[in-house]
Amino acid sequence: MSLQPKPYLTSEDYLALERSADFKSEYLNGEIFAMTSASRAHNTIVLNIGSEIRQQFKDRPCKAYVNDMRVRVDPTGLYTYPDVVVICGKEQFEDRYLDTLLNPTVIIEVLSDSTEAYDRGRKFEHYRKLDSLTEYVLIAQNRIHVESYQRQANHQQWLLTECDALDGVLRLLSIDCELALAEIYDKVDLPQD
Repeated sequence: MSLQPKPYLTSEDYLALERSADFKSEYLNGEIFAMTSASRAHNTIVLNIGSEIRQQFKDRPCKAYVNDMRVRVDPTGLYTYPDVVVICGKEQFEDRYLDTLLNPTVIIEVLSDSTEAYDRGRKFEHYRKLDSLTEYVLIAQNRIHVESYQRQANHQQWLLTECDALDGVLRLLSIDCELALAEIYDKVDLPQD
């Protein structure tokens, strides 16, 4: 019995399929990767972050998108759906559908057991290729822990700041926002140690 090779899909094929699909998938190098559904804690954290950022963006030229704004990492060809995407300034989209953002300013990912290694490793490697990206934030959903990576002036280095106290604050300097961890984790049932 011979193994059939997977058919190679172009990015155009992927976008045509994705725009009519009932579920979301990532795309890289001709392959589609189905995304898993999110937990209650994950969804609550994403909503909390989006709500807090929206309040701080009133009367400012910045926007935040949660869950469904696809991002293309042009230098590597990755198409993905970050949990929260922030853009300050003029949005650039891939095409007339306005559903694939090219120039995010901040990306926030909420970690799960199945995605944590990818979000920390290979996915961040892709994201670092985006010239527009100034901050990348990882938020644990099963404990109070936030990691924020801020691109430095030389564009080659990233500065890590961590916080694991409920009275702490996540400072997103590039978009002039502060998110209290108490608000990020509001109504999230965390496991007891």
